[in-house]
Amino acid sequence: MAPKAHAADATPATTHTLIIDTDPGADDVIALLFAMASPEQLKIQALTTVAGNVPLSKTSRNARLAREWAKRPDIAIYAGAPRPLLRTPIYAADIHGSEGITGVKVHEPSQPLAEGNAVDYLIRTLRAAPEKSVTLAMLGPETNLALALTQAPDITRGLRELVLMGGAHFNGGNITPTAEFNVFADPHAAEIVLKSGVPITMLPLDLTHKVLTSPERIAKLRGLGNQAGRTVADILDAYVQHDMQYYGLPGGPVHDATVVAYLLQPSLFKGRKVNVEVDSREGLGFGQTVVDWYGGLKKPANVNWIAEGDAQGFFDLLTQRISRLP
Repeated sequence: MAPKAHAADATPATTHTLIIDTDPGADDVIALLFAMASPEQLKIQALTTVAGNVPLSKTSRNARLAREWAKRPDIAIYAGAPRPLLRTPIYAADIHGSEGITGVKVHEPSQPLAEGNAVDYLIRTLRAAPEKSVTLAMLGPETNLALALTQAPDITRGLRELVLMGGAHFNGGNITPTAEFNVFADPHAAEIVLKSGVPITMLPLDLTHKVLTSPERIAKLRGLGNQAGRTVADILDAYVQHDMQYYGLPGGPVHDATVVAYLLQPSLFKGRKVNVEVDSREGLGFGQTVVDWYGGLKKPANVNWIAEGDAQGFFDLLTQRISRLP
């Protein structure tokens, strides 16, 4: 049965041929369910996994769980880089739990990973794609794409745009005072990606810390009456506690899900085209995104930096799409 028309569907629909690169992660799982519930707009070619919030074996299992929960066996999942390019691996089990998903029981899904490596898949697919046809959504450390770009710089031809969750400027960091986790987990990869010349939109902590849960917003998801709504509500109830306590926020961010909302309805967001570089030097600024917000350096803009969003519009759209799932 087709979902009923909804205010969040009122704007003309954007469509994307999409690959999602991800390190699930509680908020990644919500982002994946959100994306997989939107097949008329997001033509998902594959998911590629990377070590990040938890080690690769767990991020890959969690991506497969999200696929199982969304009943999307048509989507292939390729495992990618098990560690960053150069730095010592770090994880975020203190936020996402030891299994990488909070608030729900995990199990080994029946459908396996696809044969082959995510980096090879990216190179093969982007080389074969029509020019500027594929959008890559990046929800974790940028290691897989950095490896692909290093091995095959020509793949930029197939990319329409990169939309990634990462970075921080006005907000400050969440893993150090200056750095956001996804960039800090592999700043050398982020440097390569930012210099790729592909159009990039970044959804940083500046945005995600303004798009916060509330008891009412979580209750609406739980009240949908489907398993997916209960799963998302259970994940959020546990996941948001840390950030609410640590930052003194009235609700918690759902970082990676904002990427999917941006792909579906960019009119919910506002930003500015700016120059962004990554500090990969050892020291206090390691992993910082250096954002030239006022253009003082006179360097060319390489990122559409999203700083504002319609929080209620985001949760309305998320809830409406999650309602479509089993």
